[in-house]
Amino acid sequence: MAASVIKAGVRLGSSQWTGQSLTQNIDSHKQPKAQRVSMPIRAGSYAEELVQTAKTVASPGRGILAIDESNATCGKRLASIGLENNETNRQAYRQLLLTTPGLGEYISGSILFEETLYQSTTDGRKFVDCLREQNIMPGIKVDKGLVPLPGSNNESWCQGLDGLASRSAEYYKQGARFAKWRTVVSIPNGPSDLAVKEAAWGLARYAAISQDNGLVPIVEPEILLDGDHSIDRTLEVAEKVWAEVFFYLAEN
Repeated sequence: MAASVIKAGVRLGSSQWTGQSLTQNIDSHKQPKAQRVSMPIRAGSYAEELVQTAKTVASPGRGILAIDESNATCGKRLASIGLENNETNRQAYRQLLLTTPGLGEYISGSILFEETLYQSTTDGRKFVDCLREQNIMPGIKVDKGLVPLPGSNNESWCQGLDGLASRSAEYYKQGARFAKWRTVVSIPNGPSDLAVKEAAWGLARYAAISQDNGLVPIVEPEILLDGDHSIDRTLEVAEKVWAEVFFYLAEN
């Protein structure tokens, strides 16, 4: 397999092209054609399984159930109905969701929190087995959350690459077959070039590590809606971020 990256009139290896008008990089007297660069994609021994997993998760007419809330966030849901935030109650809540009759008719994959991946129902069935019985792919959230990004305009970066390979291998053994990593880009705070590059590079490294360990990566750079900017500004930033993400995905 090969990935193609198109750049117009720019030096390969530079990310300065992302999000910029092509006229900034093209000589007005020499209009070079867009350059397509092919790069090999190495999925290792899991190549066929990764494709099958992706097809299942993206199967027509079904969607993804995200129940990867952290324990703290799950506690807020429990508090709303007067329940204590403990593992027993979190297990009961997630069991209610994952054992819903007919769930597989509408859900193709479920993103789980690490605790949930290793839990079972009250009668001893593993949650991952409950999902597979309904042709639902078990997934796992692998990022470790947002922290302040030094040198930025009060922006953040997403941690979790340290130890990701070994964690991913264990998640695969437990039955997970795809992964999710979410990072954010804030428009009111810039976004700075540093924050965009950090987001794109982190997502690309995560994706490569996931594939190497049998997990299909869901790549999620979220452009935060907070702020009083226009929808056109949102599009501009989204294009810049996604261009950077695809570039580093190809590099990795």
